[in-house]
Amino acid sequence: MQNADQPYLFTEFQPAHTLVRTREAELSGPRILLHSVLLFITGICTTLTGAAFAVQPHVQDDSSSIGLLFAPIIAVITETASGNLEPLTKGLLFSFTLLTILAAHEFGHYFACRHYGIRATLPYFIPAPPTITPFGTFGAVIKIKAPITSRRALFDIGIAGPLAGFAFALPAAIVGLITATPAAISDAVAESGATQFNDPLLFILISKLLGLPKWIEWNPIYWAAWGTVLVTALNLFPVGQLDGGHVLYAVFGKRVHKLISIIVAISVGALAVTAIVLGQPPVYALWTLVLLFLLKVGHPPVMEEEPLGKARLVLAVLAVLVFLLCFMPFPITLS
Repeated sequence: MQNADQPYLFTEFQPAHTLVRTREAELSGPRILLHSVLLFITGICTTLTGAAFAVQPHVQDDSSSIGLLFAPIIAVITETASGNLEPLTKGLLFSFTLLTILAAHEFGHYFACRHYGIRATLPYFIPAPPTITPFGTFGAVIKIKAPITSRRALFDIGIAGPLAGFAFALPAAIVGLITATPAAISDAVAESGATQFNDPLLFILISKLLGLPKWIEWNPIYWAAWGTVLVTALNLFPVGQLDGGHVLYAVFGKRVHKLISIIVAISVGALAVTAIVLGQPPVYALWTLVLLFLLKVGHPPVMEEEPLGKARLVLAVLAVLVFLLCFMPFPITLS
């Protein structure tokens, strides 16, 4: 997801050589060091999270809050110190897969900005406390620091991230599903379990085409692909300044963008309410608040209204297809 800062109403045009110097300042030593440190810390958090999932079945039950938070991490350290490197290896595999896909998404935006000469930062990776969050990161973001004045530039920058991320998530999903260990569990037993993570249409189709089992054990590559596919779907919601919102605005303009943004935000809110009524986790409740905020902020206008061309319209249809493959109406359910 890119952060557009909404600079369009307060922009002063500067000489080209000044813009070049300012853009290159984003690649200065201190800036690169900051991005590197954030990536390193995020890598530690995601590695510990993946390793904690790997040792979770072997962690003794501890009902205390401190036990729930730190027991998996302590188990990872204990297993590694004893010479069992399997949890740490799985954690590293999870971290590498997850961060690679997130990086592909953000660098898709970044290089599209560079192509159009628009100032943008390198990706900021955002760490999250391991075991508290399911992935050890809140994702990554770039900051666009100059106005996007062209419809084509807006379209290309908006769509580049999701398509680049999906291009890496697809093979990760295939590898994760193929290498997963079938779970020794029947449908009847699974339906009586506590928590179930549901697959997107993409995973279901892959499993059907390859004849893979329905129930599988936790798998680091699968879990990384599952998380990033969910992020891809969230970013492709055609609302506000989300990636899908940029594409929608570039294709249809301001009025249609505003109308569809309102309809989608209301629909997501209805989905969250439906989950509550059905006694399921309201996964999209917080996302509804995000969408409402984006509606209030609005979308900056573009100055150049040149036609997009047939190739970009085909890519817009592809983005819709990617969204449908990645979207999960109920990502998590309770049985």
